[in-house]
Amino acid sequence: MRTLALLCSTLLLAAPQIAAAQTGPSCLTAREFTALSTYALPSVISGTSRACATVLPSTAFLRRSGGDLAQRYSATRAPVWPEAKAAFLKMTAARDPGAAQLFSSMPDDALQQIADAAVSGIVTGQIKPETCGTIDRVLSLVSPLPAESTAELIAIASGLASRAGGARLGNVPLCKA
Repeated sequence: MRTLALLCSTLLLAAPQIAAAQTGPSCLTAREFTALSTYALPSVISGTSRACATVLPSTAFLRRSGGDLAQRYSATRAPVWPEAKAAFLKMTAARDPGAAQLFSSMPDDALQQIADAAVSGIVTGQIKPETCGTIDRVLSLVSPLPAESTAELIAIASGLASRAGGARLGNVPLCKA
């Protein structure tokens, strides 16, 4: 189960660190995490496809269908943006309160471009080539699901990791359920 949680977390912002939970009022709720997952999935899939393109065979799911999956999941982004935005700003504030203040004053279309670039860049920079085959298998298995269900699976797996060892997304701990 921990492997599944780690793999699902890897799909969202490239392997969030699993560490001891910190006490403090700021944590991502399951709902915020699910919204952010739903919003980020297309960028994560695209970034993963790019990061793994040179190590996966041409028959791999990501190489054959990753773009189609990212496109299909893109259709669900708009409705979850308000909650995903709040989660993104919370994560930004944990790292750099000044940047969070600047981002919160930006129009949504500009902030979405920043969030997309950040997610894709993090994924591309963090995925280890030896994990590409496993990530490809996981994405192949969840690909028939709607984006909301995939995001919910990620949230559930991450919630289990949170209870077991204090999962974090960047500098922000996931709230314990």
